[in-house]
Amino acid sequence: MAKKTKPDTPAASNRRLTISAFAKMKKNGQKITMLTAYDFTMARLLDQSGVDILLVGDSLAMVVQGHDNTLPVTLDEMIYHAEMVGRAAKRSFVVVDLPFPINHQGVHQTVMAAGRILKETRCQAVKLEGGADQANVIAALVTAGIPVVAHVGLRPQTVHAMGGYKIQRDLEELVIDAKAAQDAGAFAVVVECVPAAMSKALTEQLAIPTIGIGAGPDCDGQVLVCNDMLGINGDYVPSFVKAYADLGNTIEAAAKQWCEEVRKVEFPDADHSF
Repeated sequence: MAKKTKPDTPAASNRRLTISAFAKMKKNGQKITMLTAYDFTMARLLDQSGVDILLVGDSLAMVVQGHDNTLPVTLDEMIYHAEMVGRAAKRSFVVVDLPFPINHQGVHQTVMAAGRILKETRCQAVKLEGGADQANVIAALVTAGIPVVAHVGLRPQTVHAMGGYKIQRDLEELVIDAKAAQDAGAFAVVVECVPAAMSKALTEQLAIPTIGIGAGPDCDGQVLVCNDMLGINGDYVPSFVKAYADLGNTIEAAAKQWCEEVRKVEFPDADHSF
């Protein structure tokens, strides 16, 4: 019988990934993978595929609920979806977005909301948009024993104030925000919509992992909305998205065929009847 060997990296293990594993992955130059998930079935499939982090993103406002931006989703709705994802994930580390405007309502309110997420789901951390302006909130969450992922660069929750979904080109501001989040205790930071050279420079300056979305290849990890990655999306697809499947057309074609067979009384046939 062949002798079993131990995994070479944290990602090779079937055990639940932890914050310390991500720190080790950055140190070893091993890329971290993150995808969004909003329900049990998708989370189970992504978990089994080896995705390191599942993000229950407030993007569900757009992807699941059909809104124009992320602002309408509520804390109760985030918890509802996070509970399903948390139940499905066995290996993946699960992070939940704090929806707008919770982290702007004061430290006490934010800790209470994040506490609800960890108590009412099986998730392990929260993510909030902000850097230097949210350092006191991040520090309070970490002090309360709640792991935090920060989010710098483009911040979808402040899309109106930013004047739309624009590439962020201020390196000084980006570094200030990310370092403030790191100093406050965040264990990772999402970097969204910045030039690749900027995210590379930021990644080299931080001790914590950077996870990019529209931020080039040099971040410590990458995140995408799972529906975009799978080709199940609306009319607008960001230029940084690569679709690895065309499930939207596959689902539409399957449903069309089913409708035709039902109307022609071809389904159910003898093989699919009792």
